[in-house]
Order: sequence, then C-alpha cells, then structure tokens
Amino acid sequence: MAAPGTDEITALLRAWTAGDEQALQKLTSLVYRELHKRAHRYMAREPAGHILQTTALVNEAYLRLVDLQEFTWQDRAHFFAVCARLMRQILIDLARARLYQKRGPEAIHVSLEEASPASEEPRVDLLALDEALTTLARMDPRKGRVVELRFFGGLSVEECAEVLGVSPETVMRDWKFAKACLHQELSKPNHHGP
Repeated sequence: MAAPGTDEITALLRAWTAGDEQALQKLTSLVYRELHKRAHRYMAREPAGHILQTTALVNEAYLRLVDLQEFTWQDRAHFFAVCARLMRQILIDLARARLYQKRGPEAIHVSLEEASPASEEPRVDLLALDEALTTLARMDPRKGRVVELRFFGGLSVEECAEVLGVSPETVMRDWKFAKACLHQELSKPNHHGP
C-alpha cells in the first residue's frame, strides 16, 4: 500500500517540473516534516557543537532542489533518494571544510552498523564513510546506492527497491554485502578521509 500522499507528491513533482511554481510550494509543505526528520537523524550523528543545525541542512537541501527544476522526477521515492544524495553532499562538503580548517583532527571511526539510522551513536567519520562508499560504488554501483538510500536517505527496504527497480530481497542482500564491505574498509588501520 502506498504511503499517504505518495500520489499527490508524484503529481506535484511532475507539475513542478512542468513549470508550476505553486506546485513547488505545495510540495514543500507536504515533504518538509519528513525531510526535517531525516535531517535530524543525520545531525544526531555529528559531533557535539556541529556548526550546521537540522533546519539549516533542510534549507540548504531545499535550495539545491530548487536548482533541479529541470530534473525529471519519477515519484516520491525518487524525490527522497535525490534528497538523500543532496544531504550527503552537504554534510560531506561541510566535513571536508571542517577538516581543512582544523588541519586533520583525529576522527572517531565507527562501523556502519554502529552508525546506522537506528543507532544511538552520535558521531560518524563522514569523510571515511564517504570514501569507503565511493570505493564500494566503483565496484558495485547498485550496492553503493543501497547504502546511500538506507543510511543517508533513511529509506525503507521497500522504498529502496522501488527506487532501484529491484526486489526487496535484492535490496536486503545488497545491504548486508555492502555493510560487510564498508566495515572491512573502515576497519583498515590508519583509514582517513580524503
């Protein structure tokens, strides 16, 4: 069964792509709470005193979304997948800037399991995770997308399957394999972000 608002969100995405500015305003009011909830999960993983607040992350993602007006949206799941990628990019850019400013502070390394969306672990070495995820995506792009959608996007197995056009069972196999690969990569001695 489709989540409430799925058809409406899809229709608004298509109307916005067609140039309807009012559709963007309606879309924003429908998805803002969900984006804020997902952004809050990302921010909970960041170190205490992080410069970016949840609302600022959502607002930055929104500004980047507006620039994608010419983008061809498929549906609600595709929209949240793109939002996941945008938030990942924003957080990685900020982490790189922070690392550059501090000239290489020691990062806390955690496993992907510890850093999963359901985890209580507040800190993640996003640069190391991004580097490991980029390596995984080079080897197997779909498995890289599964991690991005699940970890950064907070999408369910079913939503990932919809976005990727595969079965939920395939998503679960990819997720398990990807977690093992990332754990191995993140466990390497002296593993640092770029």
